[in-house]
Amino acid sequence: MLANDPIYIHPDEYLASELASPVRHEYRGGEVFAMSGGTRAHSIITGNLFGNLWMHLRGSGCRAFSENMKVRVAAANSFYYSDIAVTCDDRDSDGQSKQHYIEHPKLIIEVLSPSTAAFDRMEKFADYRTLGSLEEYVLVSAERMEVEVFRRGSGAWTRQVYGENSEASVQLGCVDLALALGEVYEDTSLAI
Repeated sequence: MLANDPIYIHPDEYLASELASPVRHEYRGGEVFAMSGGTRAHSIITGNLFGNLWMHLRGSGCRAFSENMKVRVAAANSFYYSDIAVTCDDRDSDGQSKQHYIEHPKLIIEVLSPSTAAFDRMEKFADYRTLGSLEEYVLVSAERMEVEVFRRGSGAWTRQVYGENSEASVQLGCVDLALALGEVYEDTSLAI
């Protein structure tokens, strides 16, 4: 073994160490990766989206989680901290064995940063696509007013881009919510 060869970490070891760690880490295929902090715009955009989703989903049986809840992707042997995940699946209820992650999200939202955008678009999306419950994957730019919504269709994923016009409404069909771009980017320097 070379000094730079990764050391395989068992998922149970990862979950136990994550509880005690002051830094969040994502887990992919036995490797652990520290997460960097986000920008002010990233935090505001995530808060705007989460606040709207939380209010919209109250009493619906669906639950939105923001940033600190992991999504387990069993087929990829991974745990990711998505910026926002929504589950409506009873299997993701607050059981003792899964207090720190969900496995059946129907909606995942990632707010892009320059350091994570390529990974969120490629590897992470490929892993997320293995989740049979996932209906929509949303990528939100923190550098310009642009939201991409990927929707699972009959055997394929489609992509719809919303941008430029703050009057355009981002359609999140799986939770029956439309948000104006102005609401997504409210209180950021990108808002019109």
